[in-house]
Amino acid sequence: MQSPYSSVYKKRLPAAQAPAGPNAFDFFLPCPRGLETALAEEVTALAAGSPTLRAGTPTPGGLPVQGDLTDAMRLNLHCRIPSRVLLLGGSCGYADAEDIYHLARDLAWEKWFDVTQALRVDVTAERSPLESIKFAALRVKDGICDRFRALTGERPDVDTAHPDVRIHLHLREADALLYLDTSGEPLFKRGWRSEHGAAPLKEHLAAGLLKLSGWTPANVLFDPLCGSGTLVIEAAQMAANRAPGLDRRFGFEALRGFDAKIWATLCEQAQHAVRPLPPGQFFAADIDPVNVHMTLDNARRAGVGEAIAAQQGDVIEAMPPVDAAALPAGQRAWLISNPPYDERIAPEGEAADDFAPQLARTLKQRFAGWHVGLLAADLHWDRALRLKPRRRIVLFNGTIECRLMLFDMVAGSARG
Repeated sequence: MQSPYSSVYKKRLPAAQAPAGPNAFDFFLPCPRGLETALAEEVTALAAGSPTLRAGTPTPGGLPVQGDLTDAMRLNLHCRIPSRVLLLGGSCGYADAEDIYHLARDLAWEKWFDVTQALRVDVTAERSPLESIKFAALRVKDGICDRFRALTGERPDVDTAHPDVRIHLHLREADALLYLDTSGEPLFKRGWRSEHGAAPLKEHLAAGLLKLSGWTPANVLFDPLCGSGTLVIEAAQMAANRAPGLDRRFGFEALRGFDAKIWATLCEQAQHAVRPLPPGQFFAADIDPVNVHMTLDNARRAGVGEAIAAQQGDVIEAMPPVDAAALPAGQRAWLISNPPYDERIAPEGEAADDFAPQLARTLKQRFAGWHVGLLAADLHWDRALRLKPRRRIVLFNGTIECRLMLFDMVAGSARG
């Protein structure tokens, strides 16, 4: 099948790179900075079950992928780390927004959706020379609408709140890329969260932390600053082999070319692959009882409510929920958390600056034999802890540069 984007206005615009085969498409999977390699590993593992899916070389902020439309459904259903699955429509060099307008006007959008479906156009940029990237996005909208008006006499509506179809424009220094968003809502919206804690950690970043830390689904996990439970819920779903996309809808369901029967089969296969979890592996705590309630409620909606034990408690007073030394051979105990830096973690009457050394004391005195991973926005928080990490991993929480600090707690060691 020829790409539905093959009608790029070639006189002005160089055509996008050709896909790998007649039924293949180029995709881009954006992800938090620092998680690109982990995403490549995730897609490579998924590709073992698909002869058409291929992961490319990671680039800052994401991963190029090639595959067919069934692979797009697989990626949306099973991948935890990307924020979206974007199908590349076309690209061009540009001098101004009018070049981008012509690219949008000459792509065969009617192969994917019709004039009755409402649009939204989003834009991102890196080193773009344009004065206004918002104007470039507006010209994309104009190009799409003008194409439909020429074909049908009507223009599609624009709905930024509840669009049927999302288009994504990415501007680089020398070229513009137009994508069709197959995900709809960002993939970190798993579909089970009803409300957020005071400092929510997005699900795709939580999955990346688990991957980078070295935690595996056979290991124990304890988050003593659980907030709304994101980390333990992600971990429990991974251990249960529960696909992250089972509880939500996707943008591709509104598009032409995607087979509803194949999608139903993929969902049925994913549901049958879910395995039960024994108790005693996933633990959570928080000083705020509202957060404990949210964690248990979210876990229930995420299908792992029976696997997670959560209780109210101050992290400074935390005790290990299991004895690391008594675990079966090969199973490890992990404490992984994203400590928030606000009044929620500072006991009344104490300064927040006292928190780090108190936490370090708790870890050294009570968590011997445990492996610890802490995500900190303070790039030198290990100095405040007075613990020496065995590894410091750079990653970004949105635009905030962070460090994932990994420690191996040894009994009697003042340096961790």
